[in-house]
Amino acid sequence: MPHLSPSDWLLAVLAALCIGLSKSGFSGISLVTIIVMAHLFPPRESTGIVLPMLIFGDFCAVAAFRQHGNWKQIRRMLPPTIVGILVGFGIMHYISNQHFGPVIGSIVLTMVVLQTLRQIKPALYEHVPHTRAFAWTMGGGSGIATMLANAAGPVMSLYLLAINLPKFELIGTSAWFFLIVNLFKVPFSAQLGLIHGQSLLFNLALTPAIALGTFAGRRLITIIPQRLFETLLLIFAGLASLRLIGVF
Repeated sequence: MPHLSPSDWLLAVLAALCIGLSKSGFSGISLVTIIVMAHLFPPRESTGIVLPMLIFGDFCAVAAFRQHGNWKQIRRMLPPTIVGILVGFGIMHYISNQHFGPVIGSIVLTMVVLQTLRQIKPALYEHVPHTRAFAWTMGGGSGIATMLANAAGPVMSLYLLAINLPKFELIGTSAWFFLIVNLFKVPFSAQLGLIHGQSLLFNLALTPAIALGTFAGRRLITIIPQRLFETLLLIFAGLASLRLIGVF
């Protein structure tokens, strides 16, 4: 168990709550977890600490939204995402800690801009989201982002928004998708020495906060209209990407 001050533990609990909220549809808020954990631990080590927490959140989200999964889209996105994970695994052997954030932030910010343009002018690239090239671009980016920094949530959500999935279907699809993807990542993170006994004890201590965040988010998502939900998603993702790039 890491030695943290009381204020650090409060930050860790906040990070765990944000994981739960992100798994209930507010995916951009997961970047708060990444930022907090990178503050409490070295950025590279923090990715292994966060991964088991994400998996627990995935199980909670599947329990809450399992009936809403769109398996056609899951099957479509898994192959490019797996390729992206393998690419990200290779990059992790060479990239330095200070470059993790800007790379992922740039990817997410690009997706935010594209989706905002699509909302303003729906016909701008009407047929693009349903092409194989778009799926492979987003899937590959999602895989690299999730391996480097556990930051694929906004990328995947922007893809699912772009293909016009309804709110609950988007959340259920994301829940199943990330449960599969995050479990797939475990051997790679373990091989890099990022998951170990001490980190798992720390994860275990934070599981109640993750569960609380998930089911609080499930309650919130039922009362937020679709348009507001999409706008909040873009705002969260945009702010998170700017923070990763280092704008503030």
